[in-house]
Amino acid sequence: MNIDIKLHEEDLPDQITLSDNIAVDCEFMGLNVERDSLCLVQISTGNNDAHIVQLDREHYNAPNLKKILENKNINKIFHYARADLLFIKKYLGVNVANIDCTKIMSKLARSYSDKHGLKDLVKEFTGNEISKNLQSSDFGGDLTEKQLQYCARDVIYLHKIYENLKNILIREKRIDLYNNAIKFINSRVELDLASFTNDIWSH
Repeated sequence: MNIDIKLHEEDLPDQITLSDNIAVDCEFMGLNVERDSLCLVQISTGNNDAHIVQLDREHYNAPNLKKILENKNINKIFHYARADLLFIKKYLGVNVANIDCTKIMSKLARSYSDKHGLKDLVKEFTGNEISKNLQSSDFGGDLTEKQLQYCARDVIYLHKIYENLKNILIREKRIDLYNNAIKFINSRVELDLASFTNDIWSH
């Protein structure tokens, strides 16, 4: 598959045109938001394209990217939004608006499975195989072609996965449950930032 990959330094271009329904993913130096920085933000319109923004980690001055993330008229599809939104809030300082999360969708829709990773969803709904071998690689320096391909494949399938999961949720009459659950996502991020990382509803 040929993917149209565009690497942007520090921010998206001023005149970039995206759709009103985009897939978004991030890469970090690690999973500790207090220690590890946000390195990349990937965006796809669902047309085998990937815009990869390599952020300036000294200043995180990316007004065009921030404007899109905050735009309530643009839907953003994430996989495991909780982690991406946490780093976006910490380092870009924005509250992402109009969010969907295929991991939450999968857990509510695919009660026939206990596997909800992106690799599993890509295989089930697109028939493609993706490798997660580069998930733990160094995204803070110069990017290799393999890393760019990895980043692109993390977003190009999300639209199709989203549509399939949405159909299951509607069919199984769980769509309202999902819509109510996803409203909590930004509050979940605020709890993470305040170090309330455990389930606050547990006994």
